[in-house]
Amino acid sequence: MAAAAQGCQVIGFHDDTELISKLNNAAFPVQEPQLADLFRENRERITFTADIMALSGCDIVYISVDIPTNENGESDLKPIQKIIGQVSNVLKSDASLVVLSQVSPGFTRQIALDHKRLFYQVETLIFGRAVERAVRPERFIVGCDNPSAPLPPHLLNYLNMFNCPILQMRYESAELAKISINICLVASVSAANTLAEICEKIGADWSEIVPALRLDRRIGQYSYIVPGLGISGGNLERDLNSVLRLSAIHNTDGGVIASWLNNSQRRKNWPFAMLEKTILKQNPGATIAVLGLAYKENTHSTKNSPALLLIEKLSNCKIKAYDPIVDAHVAGNRVSGASSALAAAKDADAVAVMTPWPEFKSILPSELATTMKGCTVIDPYGMLDARKARSAGLNYFTLGKPPEISS
Repeated sequence: MAAAAQGCQVIGFHDDTELISKLNNAAFPVQEPQLADLFRENRERITFTADIMALSGCDIVYISVDIPTNENGESDLKPIQKIIGQVSNVLKSDASLVVLSQVSPGFTRQIALDHKRLFYQVETLIFGRAVERAVRPERFIVGCDNPSAPLPPHLLNYLNMFNCPILQMRYESAELAKISINICLVASVSAANTLAEICEKIGADWSEIVPALRLDRRIGQYSYIVPGLGISGGNLERDLNSVLRLSAIHNTDGGVIASWLNNSQRRKNWPFAMLEKTILKQNPGATIAVLGLAYKENTHSTKNSPALLLIEKLSNCKIKAYDPIVDAHVAGNRVSGASSALAAAKDADAVAVMTPWPEFKSILPSELATTMKGCTVIDPYGMLDARKARSAGLNYFTLGKPPEISS
């Protein structure tokens, strides 16, 4: 759709005819801010089809199939290998094929296509900000067989429409660049989580420290230094496991990567540890309200969601859940869905705010206190006002600072 917004004619192909019918009726399988508006504004330049021959007239074909991963973060490459084979058979002789899906280093070079028109492009979209980053990319990272050779005119002209830097490099460098970006993000997240946990123990407040870090040019205002519940969503875990496998194969040191994975798991367990400490030892069958099921705000994705992990651990509890987009059935049959945050919290012994949806900021602690049966609120992302929560008689727990306990 970002290409259509630049004036290009765009064809979206998938062999699922039911999906194509839904897309043509603007029924998208994902939830993203501004996506519906972008589609509506550029509808006349977008065609969705299940006929692969429609691609035979295209100058550029992007392969963007999702790469599924298993519980160990290992990629299943069969879907992308299948679609590349299908597309290669219908490409016109001067068309470029660009792999946008995340693959392991070495994958692109093995594709049986003229390497002068085969490229790998790094995708760095973020769930919840996909439209923003597609329409206004920071840069394009393009893997090539020969980085010193000019890009084909049609591909270069298209990329130049976005008025951002174009970084050409060899296939393997571009494939590893995607992983490298995610590894650096994990490093920031892991550092923030490690130090935020110390803050919780010594009386410091991580939110007071963050502005000092953002004003340091070596770290910067856009760095990932807000503490959270480990690493979720799938892509970061996949890249960490990819580096571990590469380290094992090539006998390099991957110890820090293993440590980051351990740190992530420790922080994912934080909400359950807080509930166990405050509620579950005395009342193993407590009623717990879980607010948010998506792994982050502004997305429907629940891949490796901390909320689902918490619900799995609360096997003896009664669970009521609410998420603005995700239906409660994804959490299993024993979870009751609610129509709002306060409806989920009604008569609950504890409330856990597990996704930082913006609407949760409007929850008044005073209303929450009168709705709940208990007084424990687990709010990792600090969506509620901590002091107002304590004043309302709630015991409030968040990441990066000591708990606010009502006297």
